[in-house]
Amino acid sequence: MDTSNSPFTKAQLLPQEEMLEVAKRKGELFIGIPKETHFQEKRVCLNPDAVAALTANGHRVLIESNAGKGARYSDKDYSESGAEVTKDTSKVFSCPMILKVEPPSIEELEMMNPQTILISALQIKTQSKAYFEAMASKRITAFAFEFIKDDDGSYPAVRTLSEIAGTAAVQVAAELMSHTTKGTGMLLGNISGVPPAEVVIIGAGTVGEFAVRSAIGLGANVKIFDNSITKLRCIQSNLGRPLYTSTLQPKNLIKALKRCDVVIGAVRGKNRAPIVVSEAMIEGMKKGAIAIDVSIDMGGCFETSEVTTHDNPTFNKFGVTHYCVPNIPARFARTASVSLSNIFTPYLLEIAEEGGVENRLRFDRGLKNGLYFYHGILTNKSIADWFNLSYRDINLLIF
Repeated sequence: MDTSNSPFTKAQLLPQEEMLEVAKRKGELFIGIPKETHFQEKRVCLNPDAVAALTANGHRVLIESNAGKGARYSDKDYSESGAEVTKDTSKVFSCPMILKVEPPSIEELEMMNPQTILISALQIKTQSKAYFEAMASKRITAFAFEFIKDDDGSYPAVRTLSEIAGTAAVQVAAELMSHTTKGTGMLLGNISGVPPAEVVIIGAGTVGEFAVRSAIGLGANVKIFDNSITKLRCIQSNLGRPLYTSTLQPKNLIKALKRCDVVIGAVRGKNRAPIVVSEAMIEGMKKGAIAIDVSIDMGGCFETSEVTTHDNPTFNKFGVTHYCVPNIPARFARTASVSLSNIFTPYLLEIAEEGGVENRLRFDRGLKNGLYFYHGILTNKSIADWFNLSYRDINLLIF
């Protein structure tokens, strides 16, 4: 038999012994939650209620002291929920399972034991080849929570953080319009006898939808732009009311931008967000208008956008106040932490119920979609292509 072009070895093609399923034994998890050290990251993966649910099921949680401080959770809140609190960072990283919001640094990877299970964000564009090589050398099994899919095919972590970003964008705009932040002193609401504020939202995804909900809730006049008729139709259907919707036709967009008080950009792209609003369009806007670029983490969809921070969130260009903070949900750390806890807790309980990660991966396609390292073997084609690394199909590794 010629196996030269086959993806299998000769031994793999020979008849194998039948593997009979044995009774599953419930596993006990030992989860470490280190303090986030990434710039301005205040979220935590599990809130005290989530920890209480895990410890009530016989699992151990070791949390680094002050890990929940940014979300206003004290060490006492966690210890009363059944967690063990320590000031020893290396002790937390030595746990068999690590939960983080931001991906660990190479220094943090070095503190981990071989065969650790890591659940965190991946943020592929901020990583290096050396980072993944360090993971491989530790034989780590790693999940990127932004790639974990739900039963309906959606990405729960991405959706929940997008909901926060969309709602927060309108809240930030209302704050920037007030006199206390050198705004125009205009209220982003509907007051009898006063023309309402005009809000333009570019992008009809989850961020756009929740920005629309918040703006309409305050009483603003909202105009939505997107090149997907399906998305525009979905927003109208979900909100149950007719709205001003338009495709991204320059004539309509320029006209709307000249009149608006707030523009929110929430456009995504495969590698980089497309620039939808040119410098000339921004220049033509009203003095004192607000431009919030939620797409800044993908390069921004306004030509005038520059990355800002939570400490210095705005800058002025052509009389338009720009807000371009990449990590808006971190500003609302407590809400974001509760949302992430709601996603992680059921997954962790299911992993334990199935007797471990391997067993759960066999039956949960959504969880398998978030896997990018399996015992030090890269299983994600995108990462392999991006960094010129070799990878294996996870379905050939798990039977």
